Amino acid sequence: MAFFDLSLDELKTYKPARNEPADFDAFWRDTLDAARKFPLDARFEFSDWGLRTLDIFDVTFNGYGGQPIKAWLILPHQRSDQLPCVVEYIGYGGGRGFPYNWLMWASAGYAHFVMDTRGQGSVWLHGDTPDIEDGASPQAPGFMTRGVLSPQTYYYRRLFTDAVRAVEAARSHPAIDANRMAVTGSSQGGGITIAVSALASDWIHVAMPDVPFLCHYRRATHLIDTEPYSEIVRFCKAHRTQIETVFHTLSYFDGVNFAARARVTALFSTALMDTICPPSTVFAAYNYWAGSKNISVYEFNQHDGGGIHQFAEKLKFVNEWMGK
Repeated sequence: MAFFDLSLDELKTYKPARNEPADFDAFWRDTLDAARKFPLDARFEFSDWGLRTLDIFDVTFNGYGGQPIKAWLILPHQRSDQLPCVVEYIGYGGGRGFPYNWLMWASAGYAHFVMDTRGQGSVWLHGDTPDIEDGASPQAPGFMTRGVLSPQTYYYRRLFTDAVRAVEAARSHPAIDANRMAVTGSSQGGGITIAVSALASDWIHVAMPDVPFLCHYRRATHLIDTEPYSEIVRFCKAHRTQIETVFHTLSYFDGVNFAARARVTALFSTALMDTICPPSTVFAAYNYWAGSKNISVYEFNQHDGGGIHQFAEKLKFVNEWMGK
């Protein structure tokens, strides 16, 4: 894939007009208030996976609507003080898998909380959490248009709420220092990271969204024809009279609008040949980010982004900002 988006110089200053509903903040305040009417009830059950240097906990906590959400908590076995924690969100189609999939952060001395993704986890990494819908409506295959005719019923309302509650669940564990919390994720996980950084900014200290999805939806649907953004295109192709309704709903979930409210320190990444999450959609969120920030740019990579090179950058970044 050759370069197809704006030049790097153009990307660095790209700040499109934000399509933000007037009740954006009220919508999310009411959503989270409703979720907190249910007890968090975070349960951590020790689980033996044969990993001598790590302690594994099978986690269940109550997310959106009081619905049970699964997670892993992975801790270094040798520890004396409370640990800084990295909460991680998973890319599109993936679930929490096995603890063997998530060994890096705990091996570096951090608590690592990996949230399962409701309804997903049947494409590339299995999951264990069902999605219980508020209301049904037609949708294109996938999750991008599930309940998309109203922000009240849209799938990502439930998922973003789960993600905020995951931070609350992680902070509740006695081994975790609630004053040193980071969030991260790649692709969909990066988009969730951006949302949580805004919605739980009082609790988050470091954010690391990699090649983030769920940003600047309309440009993405105009620029590329790859999954998962193409799910929106297919829906709008069939529902010709509902296009503005769709994008009004999506404006409540756009990483560009969340970024303008995210005050935490951030390290982004993007790849200039990424045809899944185009660099202009990433830079749109990055350039609006309200807190201090930096971005790693991978010139010749696609949606793989920086891969293990970016993990090395994130580890250095977290070590600096979390005081290790």
